[in-house]
Amino acid sequence: MAAARAEIESLLRARKLDVTLTTAAAWRGTDEDRIAATGCHEVDVALGGGVRRGHLSELIGPRSAGRSALFVRMAAAAAARGEVVALIDTHDRFDPLSAQAAGLDLARLLWIRETGHADRALKAMNLVLQAGGFGVVALDLVDVSAPALRQFPHTTWMRIARVIEGSVTVAVLLASEHVARSPGGVTIALDRPSAHAAEEWAGATPRDRRLRGLTIRPRVVSARHEPRVSGALSRKEPGEAEPRWSQAQPRQR
Repeated sequence: MAAARAEIESLLRARKLDVTLTTAAAWRGTDEDRIAATGCHEVDVALGGGVRRGHLSELIGPRSAGRSALFVRMAAAAAARGEVVALIDTHDRFDPLSAQAAGLDLARLLWIRETGHADRALKAMNLVLQAGGFGVVALDLVDVSAPALRQFPHTTWMRIARVIEGSVTVAVLLASEHVARSPGGVTIALDRPSAHAAEEWAGATPRDRRLRGLTIRPRVVSARHEPRVSGALSRKEPGEAEPRWSQAQPRQR
């Protein structure tokens, strides 16, 4: 049995499929290397430094809550560290220009554009994860209907978590509601600002008045800790004294 297992593992390595092995090489980095900062200080504080590598996490919330903007911050932080990022864009909603304006180096982004086929997007994510070498891999499921999500096999997310186990990759699902996370992953839930939230407007006259940001409060939920709330986040405009962050960018949800 041991000889047969060794032979199978050798064949998988020869075909570069050994990332699926449970006997993958042990982590060689430090404990700090296991954490990937999101690039948003308040969220990183709530996470204890960032999102754990080798695990499946998720960014969830209603439309206009800031999911895409937070993902861009995560991707930009990864690219700044010299990592490569992949986005599987199920409904072709990603806006590269606004992402670039937010600091994302597009040269380090693999953007896979789909036209609404969730099953093909899922297969693309599997291929990217098995290829390895990515710092962050995100699958955007925001506009995928609940019936389409229910058609995924119940072992789908377990298999994805197994593929990246022990790797340097952070896998992230973007969705409206909770989908899945691995035991070491987290759910970052973004709530749409209430009607009483402070809306921030720019422009001297009604004609050029524009919404420049909304204050939001992400909740961090993990399997090992009680839900935690990070500090409020909003946007930085040129000339402001204090650093601020915003989810209000063109086309981003």
